[in-house]
Amino acid sequence: MSEATLLRGFESRTAEIRGVRARYFVGGEGAPLVVVHGLGGAAVNFTLLAPLLARRHRVLIPDLPGHGKSEPLESAEGLSDYAGYIGDLAEHEGMFPAPVVGYSMGGVIALRLAVSRPEDVTALALVAAAGIVSVTRRAEIWLGITGAIRPAQIMTRFRGTFARRPRLRWLPFGLWGAVDPPALDPEAVLGFLEGPSQHTDVGTAGRALLRDDPRPDLERVHCPVFLLWGARDRLVPLADGFEYARRLRVPIKVLPAAGHLLVGEQPEACALLLERFLDGVREVEELPLDAELVRQLRGERADA
Repeated sequence: MSEATLLRGFESRTAEIRGVRARYFVGGEGAPLVVVHGLGGAAVNFTLLAPLLARRHRVLIPDLPGHGKSEPLESAEGLSDYAGYIGDLAEHEGMFPAPVVGYSMGGVIALRLAVSRPEDVTALALVAAAGIVSVTRRAEIWLGITGAIRPAQIMTRFRGTFARRPRLRWLPFGLWGAVDPPALDPEAVLGFLEGPSQHTDVGTAGRALLRDDPRPDLERVHCPVFLLWGARDRLVPLADGFEYARRLRVPIKVLPAAGHLLVGEQPEACALLLERFLDGVREVEELPLDAELVRQLRGERADA
């Protein structure tokens, strides 16, 4: 199955961004929406979620540098460089201002983008966002082991077999990703396993993630924020979601029967909750409310 088929209704495009070739997908009609994948992923990770969001939005989904078919950045000191890349690409496509959805490591990148370009990021949705457990010694060991063994590179060779044979899906997804791997849609399986066959530099982003603790900067995020987590996430535990919620002073929505791969496990539920959040943001922006009430509706502090 081709990438065009995996992302139905989306057009694959390329552009030179920050001196490197970027590959990205654009699809749908309506208000703009930017979606950012996680470490070791690719745009096709959203093979089930993206078409649902594209029913009401013009959706931009890039392959991050070094991921999928995007070239690596020539140098990257941290995830802020990846955020700058996403910002430049969105500006190139005329997609700003817009809400940004960040999944896993993409959540930290989206946070960095919201802080650096507050006039362009109108709302922020963090889905199983990394950044807290990611800076622990455990994460460093895990990334070191996976970088040496490169299990994703091995699993991607058999993606067609995993898509056809549900019981075998425990091998790539059972220990960390999905609550019920055999129940994954075959297209979701292909979408999660397609990217590693194309990656050229995941390590730079991984090392940047280990160094990037977003907690000290969360008070600098002033746009509306939405948190979405899988209750049984083994990779980025729900406790991290609660920590984000506490520091950002926003509620969190939890999908009880989902793990870290919730965007493929329960795409319909994810799309519904994201749309409700975005609808609420639009209502706040369009109603002629006084400034104090707007702050209350957005969950902002009175002294923000």
